[in-house]
Order: sequence, then C-alpha cells, then structure tokens
Amino acid sequence: MLINGSQFLDRVDQLHHNIWLNGEVVNGPLSTHSVFKGILNSKSKLYDLQHDDEHKELFKGYSEPNGEEYSFSFHQPKSKEELVRRGKATTIWARDSLGMMGRSPDYINSAIMCLGSGAEFFSNGGKEFGTSINSVYNHAKRNDLSFTHTFINPQVNRSLLHYETDENIIAAKVIDETDKGIIIKGARLLATQGGITDEILVLPSGGNYIEGEYIYGFVIPSDTKGLKFLCREAFNYSDSSFDHPLASRYEETDSVVVFDHVLVPWNRVFLYKNHQVAMNFINETGMYHYLQYQAVCRQIVKTECILGLAEKIVDIIQIQQYQHIQDKVNEIIIGLEIMKSLKVASEVQGTVNNYGTYTPSIQPLSTAVQYYTKFYPRLMEIIQLLSSSGIISIPTEKDFQSEIRDDLNQYLQGANADAVERVKTFRLAWDLSMSAFGSRQTQFERFFFGDPVRLAMGSYNHYDKQPFVKDISQFLNLEKGKL
Repeated sequence: MLINGSQFLDRVDQLHHNIWLNGEVVNGPLSTHSVFKGILNSKSKLYDLQHDDEHKELFKGYSEPNGEEYSFSFHQPKSKEELVRRGKATTIWARDSLGMMGRSPDYINSAIMCLGSGAEFFSNGGKEFGTSINSVYNHAKRNDLSFTHTFINPQVNRSLLHYETDENIIAAKVIDETDKGIIIKGARLLATQGGITDEILVLPSGGNYIEGEYIYGFVIPSDTKGLKFLCREAFNYSDSSFDHPLASRYEETDSVVVFDHVLVPWNRVFLYKNHQVAMNFINETGMYHYLQYQAVCRQIVKTECILGLAEKIVDIIQIQQYQHIQDKVNEIIIGLEIMKSLKVASEVQGTVNNYGTYTPSIQPLSTAVQYYTKFYPRLMEIIQLLSSSGIISIPTEKDFQSEIRDDLNQYLQGANADAVERVKTFRLAWDLSMSAFGSRQTQFERFFFGDPVRLAMGSYNHYDKQPFVKDISQFLNLEKGKL
C-alpha cells in the first residue's frame, strides 16, 4: 500500500523503542519529541507527496497482482525507462528537503528492493535464506515500511591485525543459535535515524569481520527486544525555522546500535556464515548501484539548491559584477553539470542483471560519489567566502520581535532585500555551512560511502586500464629502431 504522512507518524509513535539521548531514555510519542519531530514531520510530507495528483505518474502505477499499490522505492526497474522514472521520483522527494535528508525512505528501500529481487542468489547459502529475504521484501512493499541500516563496526582498534575475544565483545557478532534464530551481542555504527524507522537492515561489515560469527544479514523491527539506539547530541537547538532553517526540519540524528542478546528469528535472516554469498551479494544484486544512484540524484538536487543560495547571496549584496565572484559561482555550475552528466551516463550504460533488474552502471556513479567527497567541502567554502561577514551578522527571530527591530531593519537590509529576507538568507547559509548541523552535513558527504582513500583504491584496482596501456605500447612500437 501507499501510506500517507499521518499513517507514517502514527506507526512510528506506536514503536516500543529503546532510544537513549543525553543520558536518558526517550519516552512518549516520537512525533512530538523536541529532537525527532522535525525530521519525522519532514518525512511525513514525503509520504503525502505519494498521493499528490501533480506527481501521480511517478509515485503511483506500481501494483501487486492483486491490484494493491506500492511505493516507487520498492519497485524493481526492468528497463532504462523505469530507472529514469525512479530517478525523477527520488528527485522530487529530494527537492522537498533541498537534498539535506540523507536518509529519505527511498535510500534503504532501494537496498531492500535489490536484495529481495535477488532472492535467488541468497538461496545459494540455503533455500531458506532466499525465502527469508523475499518475505522481508514483500512485507516491506505491502506495508510501505521505512528503514535505517548499519554496515559498520565500532572504531575501537582499526589495526589490520586486531581481533576481538569472546571476553571483550565490541563488534556485533553471533554468540549463539537456537531453533528460533540467532543471538546477536555487540555494537554497530552508524545508524542515521536509528530507532525512528519501522525496521533496521543489518549487513556484514568488511575487514577482519567477514568470517564465521560476523557473517550475517537480517532485518528486524526497530523495537525488537534487546535492541538499543544510543544517539549523539542533537543539532536542532530550537524549533525556530528562522534561526535554524535546516536543523529544525532535517536533523536526522545518528546512533550507535547495541545488540544486547537480540534474538533474530530465522525467517528474518537471509545471510549466515556463507563467505561466498557475503563477498558477492553486493555486486550480484546491484545494491550499491542503487544506493549510489539514489545518493547522486539527491546530491544533484543539493548542489542545485546551493547554486540557488549562492546566487541569492550575490544578488542581495550586489557583488555579481566582480570576476572572482563569478568564478566562484561558476565552480558550482561546473560541478553540478559534472554530477548530472555522470547520472545520465549511469542510466544509459546500465544493464539487466541476472535477476531481471535494470542496473545503472557503477563506474559513473562511483566517479560521482568520489568526486562529491572533495567537491562538497569546496561548495561550503564558496558559500562562506561569498557570505563574508554577513554569515556572522545574523540576529535571531526574537531580535526581530524586540524593540531593536527598527535598528535591524535599517542597518541589515540588502540592496535587493529587506532586513528580514537578508538575515534569513544568511542564516540559511550559516546553517548549511557553519552550524553544528552544517558541519555534520559536510562530514556526512565527505564519508558518505566510506573512507575516500579506500574508495579511490577500489576504483583504481577495478578500473580496466589495460586497453589504454596497450594503445601507448602500440604507439611506442611504431617508433622502434628510431632512437
């Protein structure tokens, strides 16, 4: 089914979650909690958009054999046209948050779609595992579920030779198995929106933790007994959309996930102690292809909005005639066009995988993701440079409601904007590039798919360079005998 915003909020409020924040357990409905209500209300608007007549051609039209509709984010594209259509829907969702919501529902829903569509592959580890992921996928699709995820182990000791002992369990591992399921103990990083989604997807981490009791993949409800979410400090310091235009709406929170003897039922386990399946399921199912595709669609929208903000700043203080200003804004334009071109290349160069999924080409997407890790911090620097002292002179909403309002109106107006519009614009620039929320966004984009150096190593090692080496060798051979 296609749920609406109210149904989403009602369902999340009914979770018996175990969320810790500022040293206290979170009680009461999440949708009214000071930390979570902003992001939850923003997500609820996305679910409402699924029922918007203006966009019905993108969000509707996907249905089960019984005629029941389901979300575009769970649909398995089988052609380039269906992939492009999916990208357009993702773009509309991303625009609603200016691209700031890193974990909109379609992100992990894309992974669930790929895993479920590739259920046959997981049957290589046992028929029951293929059945499990197919069941998880259909359950998510029928109920329009939302997910968080965790793929990373805690960073206690990152040396290559470090292994943990049973007496000092840190990285989540299987400590027992019963006829009911597997028992998990330990911790995982870094669940964005941890505890405030319907369910959580858990996949094996790489490195030393790809053997034995560390090989597992499963999906469980976020309020499963023994599951705890330990949240970092929240960055939405007030409800004021004037003072914190982004943080008040899109602060997602990040959490450590603790598994305290969590029982994962067998019908929720789709990967277990099979090294070959663990090492190959990402490429086989196209999961990373779709996660990166969703991310690039969002990053394009985010860059468009940064361009719009940059030009608005330039216009308000009338600095567009300076060449160095035009050069800086043009950097944004160049980066935006690079990202858009790589997205199109991934669509055009896509192929159908072994399970009928039209999969976007990974190389353009990987290139875009790697490019953005370096480009995004530069975008923030450009916003800071364009804003100059304006990004510091930003009074609050209450200042404009006080007796100093006349002074603010007189001295903080812009060439093409009154004081309120000017300050709101520069507060947006501040919340994007300098606030706690903005700094987290920069770090988020910098490490979106992991360590940028490792991403570069992977790209180098897997890129087929030999045809070009051969060209050079052939050219040099033409000159043999001519020293």
